[in-house]
Amino acid sequence: MGDDREDKIRERAYQIWEREGRIHGDPERHWHRAEAEIEREAALPLTAGDALPETREVASSDVLTVEALAVRTGISGDQAQELLDRLGNDRAAIEQAARNLKGKRRLGE
Repeated sequence: MGDDREDKIRERAYQIWEREGRIHGDPERHWHRAEAEIEREAALPLTAGDALPETREVASSDVLTVEALAVRTGISGDQAQELLDRLGNDRAAIEQAARNLKGKRRLGE
């Protein structure tokens, strides 16, 4: 298990423990619940708001925008740049195209 993932799970388990009133005695349940929550969140479908900045305009030359799209959707940076160049500032179309690319990549693996 990666250190970052383990840290996230540990932090979430602590938050769960706090939400439940800081009652001692069941740390494994908190850990497993935190792990399940994080896994479930990672599997949630992306929205245009997740994949792109809050602004309505997308500047394809913005390196951070390209990187954010690539990381959040699981496509390459080159693919993200191509989508931004081709689709302009249509956030929904960019998100859908990124999902399609990711799906095609999965089928090819």
